[in-house]
Amino acid sequence: MTDHSMIRVRGARENNLKNVSLDLPKHQITVFTGVSGSGKSSLVFDTIAAEAQRQLNETFTRFVQGFLPSYGQPDFDRIENLSSPIVIDQKRVGGGSRSTVGTFTELLTDLRGLYSRHAQPSAGLPVAYSFNAAQGMCPECEGIGKTVQLRLDRFLDESKSLAEGAILHPEFKVGGWIWKIYAESGLFDPQKPIVKYSKTERQNLIEGLPEGEERKVTFGGFAYQYEGLSERFARMYLTKDAASMSERKRAVFEQFVDSQTCPLCHGARLNQAALRSLLNGKNIAELCEMEAHHLLEFLKDLPGKELQFEMTFLLGRLEQLVGIGLGYLSLDRETVTLSGGESQRLKMIRHLGSSLTEMLYILDEPSVGLHPSDVARLNDLLRELRDKGNTVLVVEHDPDVIAIADHVVDIGPGAGTHGGEIVYQGNLAGLRRSGTLTGRFLTQQLPARKSVRQARSWLSVKGASTNNLKDIDVDFPEAVLTVVTGVSGAGKSTLVFDEFLTRYPDAIVIDQSRVAANVRSTPATYTGIMDEIRKLFARASGAPASLFSFNSEGSCPNCKGLGVTYTDLAFMEGVTSTCEVCGGKRFREDVLHHHLRGKSISDVLEMTVEEALNFFKEKKIRVVIEAMSEVGLGYLTLGQPLSTLSGGEGQRLKLAMELHKEGSIYVMDEPTTGLHLSNIGLLMKIIDRLVDAGNTVILIEHQLDVIRQADWLVDLGPGSGKAGGQVVFAGPPAELHRSRESALAEYV
Repeated sequence: MTDHSMIRVRGARENNLKNVSLDLPKHQITVFTGVSGSGKSSLVFDTIAAEAQRQLNETFTRFVQGFLPSYGQPDFDRIENLSSPIVIDQKRVGGGSRSTVGTFTELLTDLRGLYSRHAQPSAGLPVAYSFNAAQGMCPECEGIGKTVQLRLDRFLDESKSLAEGAILHPEFKVGGWIWKIYAESGLFDPQKPIVKYSKTERQNLIEGLPEGEERKVTFGGFAYQYEGLSERFARMYLTKDAASMSERKRAVFEQFVDSQTCPLCHGARLNQAALRSLLNGKNIAELCEMEAHHLLEFLKDLPGKELQFEMTFLLGRLEQLVGIGLGYLSLDRETVTLSGGESQRLKMIRHLGSSLTEMLYILDEPSVGLHPSDVARLNDLLRELRDKGNTVLVVEHDPDVIAIADHVVDIGPGAGTHGGEIVYQGNLAGLRRSGTLTGRFLTQQLPARKSVRQARSWLSVKGASTNNLKDIDVDFPEAVLTVVTGVSGAGKSTLVFDEFLTRYPDAIVIDQSRVAANVRSTPATYTGIMDEIRKLFARASGAPASLFSFNSEGSCPNCKGLGVTYTDLAFMEGVTSTCEVCGGKRFREDVLHHHLRGKSISDVLEMTVEEALNFFKEKKIRVVIEAMSEVGLGYLTLGQPLSTLSGGEGQRLKLAMELHKEGSIYVMDEPTTGLHLSNIGLLMKIIDRLVDAGNTVILIEHQLDVIRQADWLVDLGPGSGKAGGQVVFAGPPAELHRSRESALAEYV
């Protein structure tokens, strides 16, 4: 009889996995550990999760599959006993400005139903309380809560002519097709400055033609409808959700507009009928402005047992939101403003309300961004998922999360080509005795700094009051290591990124925003050493340097230098496959005939940073790859697409680019994200070297080993949201125990 109590994986070879086979117990919490780059994600996400999602998608019709994400079959021999997967990763929720915490968690759906049935005067059905529906949205701002207007003084330089570039927006640039609509319309002299236009000409340019008049402008074989600049800009940009634009387009857009709170709804997003409808003296927008823990108390105080019974789901979901440490969020908070950790915990909340069992939950470092006091709440949620009859797989570095595992799989022994093997599997006690890197460092911790560095001078922030900060004054010491701590939502990011950086804009910021993440960008191109490598090949071969670029002259004509080709199969699943012409090498065959010390350009890009250290002797290249090795990225290949890097890896790549400066201010956002316990000591040596060279380093961090190594702590709190925003302690870590309000004191 077949044993269905185990997920059986046989012969997994995705990425660096070395023919891995293992059995994973169902209905238990399995935590996967190992150094960064060891193969944890390759096994859990790229193999198990990808195959589970692929098989689930195959149960739908080909037509439906055309609308689902495409998952290629991972490289393995056999996987048995998979359940339907739910992947809860750290990708930000996104969704534009119409997506809020309330809409994402569906708490707002329940609130709308509550108001529809019990508020006075009633605005009507639940949809009448929705800012995303015509029946409920404010007619002035269409449910966005703010209005946006074109700033003509920024958009148009009236001292110039059309031919000189009077229209300043880059998409209206001289020579472009939009510009030609105006320059070739016959309405204006392209050489005449706008300031010299007649009243009619200026009105035709900006407002458009008088009502009833139309004009077609023909060039390039196409006829274009003439519109005034303000009308065209509104149609192209103002009718779109700025939050859903790419970062680059939104940055350009914001240069040419003014945004203000909607004068009709005052930011509430709803029409007047919905705003007049009250429950216990408050309208639904006022409830959405409350922090979740305050909203929970307000709803519990509503009179009537029937009403309380009706709100069972709503109250339960709010209690979960508070319980996981997100009680400081309000339902009107836009999801695009949430961090990766906040996004992941919100996703968990959605799934906890499900009555489905026998599911496969897969989580990626759910402790990221959590204060030590919040990790216990996270662990309770993981146990709750398991106890409902589900299987939980977690990739994690935090010892407190590893501690609740029913089963542990340690992958290593090293990273990249030195990893990809199962070095231990079993219970936690066995891991501690195993002698693996994870096992050894679980029982070790960095000691507190014995003697702290003294401040050379101070960098002051006075009267900080952005978001929840309560008009606080904070002094950051120069030429020492400062760690900013506090529970989630206490105001750490607001203090450092919104207040400190505004006053000290020349600081070097190393945050977790993704590096230029596209398939054509690699560590070699990002760090700039690709230019030097091309020059070396050019000198060795006598060929032009451009020949050794997969983005230029030397690229494979079939895949255009991507190394893969994509085949669209209409309603069937699309196929991504290795380019059959270049074999994934990205270059033309004749380019690969040129060698540098016996290696082709493709061979060099396939080298790990560690291998490149042994290959390159040139100083300009070595200084960069040595820095990448120092920050623990020795396992990355020079040609790996940056789109495959995690947030923590991207942050360490940025750090490698900035390592050798002196007299600077460095600001880092949780640099231990994604770091194995054994790598934290390495990171601290790098940071110490920066400080010893005369730099000022300010970290936002929760990791206790890092906090113990600080010269100076700034602890915010005492709680989250409106209960935070105050300095509860500032001083050396050894004195933290004197603070009665700090949630950190008992852990340090």
